Amino acid sequence: MTNGSHSFRMPDKPSLDGIEAKWVDVWDESGVYHFDRTRSREDVFSIDTPPPTVSGSLHIGHVFSYTHTDTVARFQRMNGKAVFYPMGWDDNGLPTERRVQNYYGVRCDPSVAYDPDFQPPAKPDPKRQVPISRRNFIELCDQLTAEDEKVFESIWRRLGLSVDWRHTYATIDDNSRTAAQRAFLRNLARGEAYMSEAPTLWDVTFRTAVAQAELEDRERPSAYHKVAFHRPDGDPVHIETTRPELLAACVALVAHPDDERYQHLFGTTVRTPVFGVEVPVRAHRLADPEKGSGIAMICTFGDTTDVTWWRELDLDTRPIIGWDGRIVAETPSGLPEQGREAYARLVGATMHTARERTVEMLRESGDLVGEPTAITHPVKFYEKGDKPLEIVTTRQWYIRNGGRDEELRSQLVQRGRELVWHPDHMRQRYENWVEGLNGDWLVSRQRFFGVPFPVWYPLDGDGNPRYDEPLLPSEDQLPIDPSSQAPEGYTESQRGRPGGFMGDPDVMDTWATSSLSPQIASGWERDQDLFERVFPMDLRPQGQDIIRTWLFATVVRANFENGTLPWRTTGISGWILDPDRKKMSKSKGNVVTPVALLEKYSSDAVRYWAASGRLGTDTAMDEGQMKVGRRLAIKILNASKFVMSVAGEGASVDPSQVTEPLDRAMLAALAEVVDEATAAFAAYDHTRALERTERFFWDFCDDYLELVKTRAYNTEAAEGASARAALLVALGALHKLFAPFLPFVTEEVWSWWQDGSVHAQAWPQAAGYRTAAADGDPAVLAATAEVLRAVRKAKSEAKLSMRAEVEHVRVAGKQAESARAAAGDIAAAGRAAGIDFEVTDDGELTVEVVLPAPEAE
Repeated sequence: MTNGSHSFRMPDKPSLDGIEAKWVDVWDESGVYHFDRTRSREDVFSIDTPPPTVSGSLHIGHVFSYTHTDTVARFQRMNGKAVFYPMGWDDNGLPTERRVQNYYGVRCDPSVAYDPDFQPPAKPDPKRQVPISRRNFIELCDQLTAEDEKVFESIWRRLGLSVDWRHTYATIDDNSRTAAQRAFLRNLARGEAYMSEAPTLWDVTFRTAVAQAELEDRERPSAYHKVAFHRPDGDPVHIETTRPELLAACVALVAHPDDERYQHLFGTTVRTPVFGVEVPVRAHRLADPEKGSGIAMICTFGDTTDVTWWRELDLDTRPIIGWDGRIVAETPSGLPEQGREAYARLVGATMHTARERTVEMLRESGDLVGEPTAITHPVKFYEKGDKPLEIVTTRQWYIRNGGRDEELRSQLVQRGRELVWHPDHMRQRYENWVEGLNGDWLVSRQRFFGVPFPVWYPLDGDGNPRYDEPLLPSEDQLPIDPSSQAPEGYTESQRGRPGGFMGDPDVMDTWATSSLSPQIASGWERDQDLFERVFPMDLRPQGQDIIRTWLFATVVRANFENGTLPWRTTGISGWILDPDRKKMSKSKGNVVTPVALLEKYSSDAVRYWAASGRLGTDTAMDEGQMKVGRRLAIKILNASKFVMSVAGEGASVDPSQVTEPLDRAMLAALAEVVDEATAAFAAYDHTRALERTERFFWDFCDDYLELVKTRAYNTEAAEGASARAALLVALGALHKLFAPFLPFVTEEVWSWWQDGSVHAQAWPQAAGYRTAAADGDPAVLAATAEVLRAVRKAKSEAKLSMRAEVEHVRVAGKQAESARAAAGDIAAAGRAAGIDFEVTDDGELTVEVVLPAPEAE
């Protein structure tokens, strides 16, 4: 609590207008949110702030979740911690590439030469994109993301995030590239990273590999086609498939080993229709006897089950799908002449066209039984893609994640159990994901704007890369770009030539960099002093939808590199819902951008709405709540000015002057609020802290202020000094309690009577208010307020002014004695000529109000 006398500097007409710009500049100049790196680790609270994707605009969901984090940062700072609260920008990867393509009307073509004077089209046409070199394309990516980051930062400042803007990073800057490449080289050296040529989930639009964590199922119309396979001597075998276009890629039929219908076929062969290839019939537990005819064709590759069957049954490979999603020109192995002729009719076709042509050929051959049966079923898509994924064989980089290693999987599950989750039930999502993994983390992408793999390959005499003999840089050479730098012992003139070298053409998945955000922000191997003060970090706030990607991947990287969790606690935000209770997302086109709302209602009002949503709970976008928040902010302005006006110039905030029962009762109630708010923040329940503080504030304004203002104006008596001291003590506490939620208005009202920033003050301590309250009983305040409300109600029902006098008030019940302690304040606030109290055993307090007789006409 603040002692001493105060002069007040209130404006004539307090307003929220312009308040954000005023205090953002002051905070920036004063450095109030700067991290004090002289503090020891135990005195630090560090936050692994989510780096938003810089590929367009922030939406209201960002405001929602980042406000939650900011309330924690502000509470911890006031609670005596040096808060390390950096901001990152996730600006590499596909979202940025797509934005650059559309914004500038260009597309990357690595075969195009670099043009140092290139200027993008004056009138970009996204449908007729100009091909440019990779280097030119990356320069445009850097240029646009730099502008986007400025816009994002201005919005975050306007929202009042208490970020230390001296500590920022981007997932494509030199520090991030160095960290990502260093971590990869160490993963490779320890055997945690490896290259493999294998079937890969592939997006044909973006022509890049896709990881398991980036998949989503979408219901799509399809059809079952009943197709006849031929036995050398016997009846045909009928399968039912939704992908007849893959018949040319068929390498086997498969049924469940216990299916009696097909026992006689296991170990025999059948001939594919149209293409005439002899393929074996095999047994496998994953075949579903209830699906279709119970026997299925295995193709290389139609889906991930095909991959499992192919691998476990050691089958041939007969791929026909190219990187562009079309049928490749090279005829698959094993096709007889008739099959080659049929295949020629498919070359170059899309999957849709290939399906139509294959069905036509099946009809011609008589191998299509009946007509296709229409269905809908889930189809795997890349979360950012528009076409179903295909499976093609490619050479990719992987990092082990327990998908194929039971011991590592168990270790990562245990890491999740060591982590403190808010809310706790989100832990189950993590465990379900880890335990359901069926492969390692595919980390390479066939894109352009990303962190390149720090690897070259020597070329043999025929110009073929020797992938098993990679050339690696030393860590002190990082970051490197193998597409523009030569490895040691080679010159640039040897690039792509027999006996020379080639650079790895791929870039890392954006999660491969973002998963190192704690290390990047903490100065890992770059600023060891900072690293030791902030790592492992205290908090990872994030969305529930990226537990399987960002959170899990970060745990994997820290487990390998640091042998620990990357943070102690995680806070998982819920989703923002539109008025129809549907999740807001850019892909659905139902997102709301925040700037107009910040301008219309004020930043504090929008923060109030955001803080009203608990962690892990989906919350509707509600402008009504923002209006409530704005009214609250205005009330804080007006109530603060009123209290200061009542207190008068030179008023002293001396808790020892608080002597009256009602004043002590109010401070005792305040101590309870401080306790509850503190406990709520400690449990990451910012909403509870706000609710409790707000309820006390409105009771303070509506009841306590009205009850004591008459006494507070009395400058001659000790009773008046008690009221004024109690008012100022409570006002200071309320400014601090609201500060994490409404930083602008609390800073404004604090500046009217105190020096320094409210955000640099110590968090209120309940013990101090209890000491000031002495033997104060919150029941006195509650009972007194109830009596006052009853008097007001009686006047209102009689259509009398609140200033009208009352002849008499009678109070009865168990709490009558509590109300008696403030009889003078009740009489003054209710303008009652007389008041008496009767203590009874009745738990309900009854109040009888005798109004003056109406005047005769």
